[in-house]
Amino acid sequence: MNYIRRAAERGKANFGWLDSKHSFSFGHYYDPQHMGVSVLRVINDDTVAPGHGFEQHGHKDMEIISYVTQGALKHQDSTGNNYVVPAGDIQRMSAGRGVLHSEYNASDTEEVKFLQIWIMPEKKGIAPDYEQKSITQTETLTPLVNPQGTQGALSINQQASIFRLVLNKDEAFTLSPQEQAGYLHIIKGRLSVKDRTFDVGDAFSIEACEDQQISSLSDNFEALWFTLPASR
Repeated sequence: MNYIRRAAERGKANFGWLDSKHSFSFGHYYDPQHMGVSVLRVINDDTVAPGHGFEQHGHKDMEIISYVTQGALKHQDSTGNNYVVPAGDIQRMSAGRGVLHSEYNASDTEEVKFLQIWIMPEKKGIAPDYEQKSITQTETLTPLVNPQGTQGALSINQQASIFRLVLNKDEAFTLSPQEQAGYLHIIKGRLSVKDRTFDVGDAFSIEACEDQQISSLSDNFEALWFTLPASR
């Protein structure tokens, strides 16, 4: 374990309609000690008020993933996509050579909560692309995103993968990134790693070829597990 990011120490932005916690430097929040891990550049834990959202804006050469944990997110973009992303779904937009999009709370009465994730692309200047899926948890570690879009996952323009990790109380699991770097971000519950405890919003990374045993301290534990190129 070579990097620990505690939820309480994240950058913060609150605009009334948006309450956002930044795991890495983003917008007006800058900290040279927290610029990302490998090609993982952004994890923003966003809560958007009913009827509000991000107005149309542009991106270029970035893989943008949204993982909705509560409510529903309405997506529109300049390539013609117009979808509602409900809780549990995962959305991937490859900005490529340029795309305009907006993300709004689909409800006028309830908040939407989601993780906004940016991963730097392997190839620049590709055609913009969009995918969205509801992926059922089939095992402890279920693939959500990977380079080839195999095992029912979304594809991504990078040698990186995202998995949903779900554990019951006292259940143990060994994280093994093999030849890649690993990064774990907690969505629900509490986790024990050796003599350390990690809670909702906490995260840590481990180096390539380093195995790390973890144990859930709560029922319905959920986290996102990233495997990332080790050379960056």
